[in-house]
Amino acid sequence: MDKLAGRAAAEGAGEGKRAPRGGLLSFAGPAGVGKTTLLAEVRHLAREQECTTLFARGGENEQSSAFYVLRQLLQPLLASCTESERHNVLGDWYGIVGPVLGLCPAADSAEPDPQGVRDGLDWLVTNMAVSRGSLVVVLDDAHWADPESLTWLSSFAGRVDDLPVLVVVAYRPDEVPDIPRAFSDLLSRNRMRPLDLAPLSPAAVTMLVAHELGPGAEVDEEFGREVWKITGGNPFETVELAGAVREEGLAPTGANAPQLHDMSGAMSGAGVLDRLERMGTSVVRMAWAVAVLGTEASAPLAASVAGLSPTEAGEALDRLVAAEIVRGDETPEFGHPLIATAVYRDIPPAMRVALHGKAAWELIEAGKGAAAASRHMLETHPEEDEWVAGHLQAAAREYLRTGAPDAARRCLDRALREPPPAEMKASVLYELGSPALLYDPSVTVNHLRAALEEPLLDKEMRVDAVIRLARSLAHAGQVPEAAEVLAAEAQATTDPRVRLRMHTEHFLRAAFTAEEDDGPGRSRLLTQLAQRLTGRDLTERYALGLRAWDAMVRGEPAGVALDHAERALGSGLSWTDQHWGSEVPMLLALTFMYCDRPERAEELFAEGIADSERKGWRGGQLAIGYTLLGYVRFRTGRLADAEDFARAGLRAADRVGPGTPAQWYAVSTLIEILLARGQVDAAQELAVRYEFGKPFPPVVTIPDAQAVLGELRLAQGAYQEAVEELTAVGRRLDRRGVHNPVWCPWQPRLALATYDSNPQRARHLAKEAVQRAERFGTESAIGQALYAAARVHDGPESADMLQKAVGHLEKSPSVYELACALVDLGAAMRRTGRLVQAAESLYRGVEAASSCGADAVVAKARQELADAGLRPRRLGIHR
Repeated sequence: MDKLAGRAAAEGAGEGKRAPRGGLLSFAGPAGVGKTTLLAEVRHLAREQECTTLFARGGENEQSSAFYVLRQLLQPLLASCTESERHNVLGDWYGIVGPVLGLCPAADSAEPDPQGVRDGLDWLVTNMAVSRGSLVVVLDDAHWADPESLTWLSSFAGRVDDLPVLVVVAYRPDEVPDIPRAFSDLLSRNRMRPLDLAPLSPAAVTMLVAHELGPGAEVDEEFGREVWKITGGNPFETVELAGAVREEGLAPTGANAPQLHDMSGAMSGAGVLDRLERMGTSVVRMAWAVAVLGTEASAPLAASVAGLSPTEAGEALDRLVAAEIVRGDETPEFGHPLIATAVYRDIPPAMRVALHGKAAWELIEAGKGAAAASRHMLETHPEEDEWVAGHLQAAAREYLRTGAPDAARRCLDRALREPPPAEMKASVLYELGSPALLYDPSVTVNHLRAALEEPLLDKEMRVDAVIRLARSLAHAGQVPEAAEVLAAEAQATTDPRVRLRMHTEHFLRAAFTAEEDDGPGRSRLLTQLAQRLTGRDLTERYALGLRAWDAMVRGEPAGVALDHAERALGSGLSWTDQHWGSEVPMLLALTFMYCDRPERAEELFAEGIADSERKGWRGGQLAIGYTLLGYVRFRTGRLADAEDFARAGLRAADRVGPGTPAQWYAVSTLIEILLARGQVDAAQELAVRYEFGKPFPPVVTIPDAQAVLGELRLAQGAYQEAVEELTAVGRRLDRRGVHNPVWCPWQPRLALATYDSNPQRARHLAKEAVQRAERFGTESAIGQALYAAARVHDGPESADMLQKAVGHLEKSPSVYELACALVDLGAAMRRTGRLVQAAESLYRGVEAASSCGADAVVAKARQELADAGLRPRRLGIHR
């Protein structure tokens, strides 16, 4: 390992730099240039260094089989372990990674997201590297690897510098004109330029020809140069041409050099095809079967696909091995990818389709599963075959349970073209609208609309299809259309439970819509609806949960929100319920937080995050979960912990993609935390890096992104910009009937931004915020609003408000705001000469701010103490 990694470092980093523990090497070159031979030498060197070596090869016809490269890499190593050992190696990831690698069936209820699967694979390979010593991962013909395996390898390659892992890939640049994104990402992570393999020189070609012709062969220089001209120095073509020379008994002299042109048909696989034809029909059929099966090929399976008896198949395979066309008896494979390509492409089209159909049938009969057979079904022609459509649908479900939605979509698209019978067609269309397959909202919308037009669509599927359609429309920015779909279904149904489900889904979409035409009207309808509900089933409990959230953001008394929240929770709500989603459980947890019940909020977030991780859901949902758990910590003054969770959420959100709600949540939360810690420059850098600003997303963000931007501008002293942003927030939220200053403190912040230019307006805004806070009624709400109001008043009035704010905040979980209020109260007392009381307040402020990690508040308090002639820390009594 050290030798190989050292070579990688020397090639890419230059002399004198410390070699990384691991690295990435990539070899590029056309077919036959020697990449496979070079990788064989890499594997040999790795074994000499006692490294654990994983090897796989991409296949031209197997790219639609999700994770097939990963199975090649990891199955041989794990197959040697007992079931108990595999459980120990995989740990908690067994149920997620095991099905991907074919070690165990996937649970029917589990549909991990792709990021969760990649995280599990990262853990497995990292564990192997650490426990087994140095690890070398070798991938040949990487340009033909399946997208799922390439995506994992690309992300994992970014970590190998810090691990005892060397990744080595070889690929053909000319074979990837439409290069997959995962493959280009893999190459871009390589800090070293890919090593291009040059053709052989004329002298090297002459030596290679002599080697191939056998001991004692002397090749004339003119003859060797002619071979070089014909082959272009390509090693594979040189070997093939030399083989033809040997078979013809041609002497390698200058006089015979012109005859080489007549023999050049032996190159690039054409000569192999001629040899196959001369070997007989059974040999050709066996070769075709091996070409169609690819890495799935075994001697018995190839015999069945070829339609040969065991004896005929054995004889044919022996002849192929003897001719060096195929190697291996039990698991035959072609000696070179060029040969495999030539043989496969030489199969007559109709016969090729038939062989794929036969291969699919044999794999199903052998118990390999629908997913293994699906790549062959994808190569067949639509024939209204219910068997094919059914197994493609089953394969799609298998792929979803292993976190491969793209492969699932390919299978469902093909099943739809079969086409399937009417009842199956309805379910295929419904499954094409699965949230896991949402890659193009407009396509998903079309599939779901078509599913709803099918008369044989199951009743439960219809309900779910309407909801999926509304969510897809909302995802595409067509919120009014989503509302119309839900309203139409609610009006058309005769089932009161279905009607309630539609109304609940509509209220849920509205809760996350930033702009709403009639927010107060929608709130009134939700209030009236909730009055009739008892929480007897999930539909009612989710509706009660939305009522709890709506009551909180509207600023109704906190007791009302808490009562509905407790009734909604009942025996608990799952974050991973695929029919309902995680939005309402998250909103309920936040409702408890805003209502001064942070311990309950933390408990619910911890349960939800653990549930998501168990199911392998590690995409946007987990990113938001980590972020909002950080937000809970922020609201209770644990700023260092809050920052850690928010950064974890941001890292997870970055993997989901730019501009996603998860990223907006994370950036908004982290900016607020940094501002509380006094790190204004860091907050601005973060805002610039993520282009945090207009246009803001059309969905509600927690905390409100535009209000956070206004707070950032306020902290920077850009008061006019702060006023513009916060005024816009106020207009938007007032239209929606959102009046809780704890949910979004735009009024207190706007009051501070306008204080210098318009003190009267600032005090009016602050007074209205206090009134709204008193209506909501929590100690945090009232204390924070009073503290903001004190900052826009002067003299005794300000001091009185500060004293009241401290009184409320002392009874709340808002430790950071308490620290700020204590310091300002101490400063006010110092200015009026009450030094004893000032000292007590300032010392308490220092202690509270220090426990929070609010460095700027600590510095401000110590400066006030210094100005009062007091020590920066309270003297303790030691016993």
